[in-house]
Amino acid sequence: MKPTSISLALLAVFGLATPAYAFEPFVIKEIRVEGIQRTEAGTVFNYLPVKVGDRMDDEKAQAAVKALFATGFYRDVRIEADQDVLVVALDERPVIAAIQINGAKEFESDQLLKALRENGLAESRTFDQSVLGSAEQELKRQYYSRGKYSVQIKTTVTRLERNRVSIGFDISEGLVATIKQINLVGNETYKESELKDSFQLNTGGWFSWFTKSDQYSKPKLQADIEALRSFYLDNGYLEFNINSQQVALSDDKKDMFLTVNLEEGKQFTVSAVRFAGDLIVPEAELAKLVDIKPGEVFSRAKINAATEQISDRLANEGYAFANINAVPEINQEKSQAAFTFYVDPGRKTYVRRVNISGNTRTRDEVIRRELRQLEAAPFAGWKIKRSKERLDLLGYFSEVNIDTPLVADSTDQVDVNVTVVEKQTGNIQVGAGYSQSEGMVLSGSIAQANIFGSGKYLKLELNTSSSSRVYALSFTNPYATPDGVSRGFDIYKRSYDASESSTSIGAYLNDTVGLGMRWSVPVSEYDSVNFGLTGERSKLTVYQNSPQRYIDFVNKNGDTNLTFLGTAGWARDTRDSALFPTRGRLMTVSGEVALPGGDIQYAKLTAQHQWFVALNKTFTFLWNVEAGIGKGYSGDTLPFYSSFFAGGVGSVRGYESSSLGRVDSAGNNLGGNRRLVSNLELLLPMPGMKNDKSVRLSAFVDGGSVWGEGQKFALDDLRYSTGVALSWLAPVGPMKFSYAKPLNAKADDKLERFQFSLGQIF
Repeated sequence: MKPTSISLALLAVFGLATPAYAFEPFVIKEIRVEGIQRTEAGTVFNYLPVKVGDRMDDEKAQAAVKALFATGFYRDVRIEADQDVLVVALDERPVIAAIQINGAKEFESDQLLKALRENGLAESRTFDQSVLGSAEQELKRQYYSRGKYSVQIKTTVTRLERNRVSIGFDISEGLVATIKQINLVGNETYKESELKDSFQLNTGGWFSWFTKSDQYSKPKLQADIEALRSFYLDNGYLEFNINSQQVALSDDKKDMFLTVNLEEGKQFTVSAVRFAGDLIVPEAELAKLVDIKPGEVFSRAKINAATEQISDRLANEGYAFANINAVPEINQEKSQAAFTFYVDPGRKTYVRRVNISGNTRTRDEVIRRELRQLEAAPFAGWKIKRSKERLDLLGYFSEVNIDTPLVADSTDQVDVNVTVVEKQTGNIQVGAGYSQSEGMVLSGSIAQANIFGSGKYLKLELNTSSSSRVYALSFTNPYATPDGVSRGFDIYKRSYDASESSTSIGAYLNDTVGLGMRWSVPVSEYDSVNFGLTGERSKLTVYQNSPQRYIDFVNKNGDTNLTFLGTAGWARDTRDSALFPTRGRLMTVSGEVALPGGDIQYAKLTAQHQWFVALNKTFTFLWNVEAGIGKGYSGDTLPFYSSFFAGGVGSVRGYESSSLGRVDSAGNNLGGNRRLVSNLELLLPMPGMKNDKSVRLSAFVDGGSVWGEGQKFALDDLRYSTGVALSWLAPVGPMKFSYAKPLNAKADDKLERFQFSLGQIF
């Protein structure tokens, strides 16, 4: 038989071309593979659609060529016939031995290699020249996403031995193209500068190096256009429309020009608000949830908020999948729109199962006892919301999510899926820190807020500084009873040497040992009452340079005193988080009484109110106010070491710690038996770290002071300051920094503009 062949070149369109030579049919007695270097002959046989003993003809030859070429391993495939031997001649594609990226600074090399791999170019893969072009374009797209439109990429392919290649990408990144101009066309009612205030993108400013706001980003542009749309829709322009948007690049690819063409339309007012559908909730109650009245300018935000409020209200009644549609009826002549809220509550929903996941340490029962939504019970939206809040308040989890998916093949059942991300709640730590009031602080502690995943709290603390030493053991069982009654105890030994403190409160030494028990009883979903009893022995040491009232107190009461302290209080906590609240209140009232039977009788009453208001998703307003009063009874006076003080990081920043109030002739701060402190703060996340809940900035205004026995309470005595602060929940403990400017300091006030507290564990 005369040798004939059919090759890939003749079947470029997979058999649509007619081969120059045709096979004379024959029975295959042997198959021989030629031209392979890396591929095993067995691999070729696996892909061949024929085998020894088959009858070979033109159709099967074409099928064999296509099957082998489809593997992507070969640049050319030829099928030849030599007598009764089928010869498969192959030209293998080279294998990529190495990929090198040179000149990349904007991206890590691994990031670019991953992008190449997703486009079919990677080490050990077969090299295909057609893939190289698309891979190069992918690298350019990566740089375009960072605003580097002038990037240049040179690709080289180097042939190596054993049919391998090395691919090199030499990148000249160029400069970032910055936004030179943003043009709004079609705005008549509002100035362009006013509309651009809500844009993320701009032409640059003082902080553009950090925010990258002058670098073009398509997602940011779309967000800005949506912000523009929201601005108009929230101000009555119901028919507002974006006609077009253009992005132009300068010839040198360094400057970008953005143009948005808009059509304002007319401003509409609301003529009526109506309700229709199945009104499970009375119409009068629904009307209270709609914060837009007839005669007001239309606002999409208020309409959406009303829709959400009505949906939440129905969810509280057990209708988890209520559908609320606000349909406008537009009167073009009067530029008015009447809105009808169509209410479809759907079917009442029940909870099939509560599923908990993500808790590798915390026991299920610790989570379940905080949940207000139970299994096999009617669904209630407020119970889902409150369950999440209670889990957040535990402080065991960095993230809590609750989903309520519909049960398959059911129209009225949902599962409640609780997913938590646990955080470290225990510490075995030896550390050092520094605070301006305590000096160098050395500390060691073993603490576990969720011991063995049981929700119980245990802490052994050893802290020492230049002025104080603390040795303490605390234990708390938050569910000593199934009803949530908390019980705990404390054993401690404390020593405080005021002469070693940086505060000017006068020299004395107080060594105290104590043992106490405490209880907390929940009386409602948000309220609890607490009480306790502590036995405490104090040994006082005064010196010749101690303030006279310290010396007088020791002369009257002796240097060693036994005190039985009874405590009682009330707390209401509606905050959404214990670490970084954004809304809710924390109100506490606490009383402390040195009971008869001890050596000294006195009483103290303190109160605190914290109010968090979420202004938007970024800013939170906080108002904190604290007040306290103390007095002796049965002929005794309030011990000087139990006096109130103000000034410093924890009260009125900008003034030295504990420096406010009266001073004696030696300049020692005397403290007082009454205290008032108020703090107004605007809280915001650290720029560029919006999702990091461990760091927060604030701008504040502080005010406060203390008043002593016989001193008339006067608001003129209050000291004020304003400034900025940073709080960081660092791994070693909370850190606070502040810079404050006193607003009404007197000549003898002790000022300290920059204040900080570092490494104070717990």
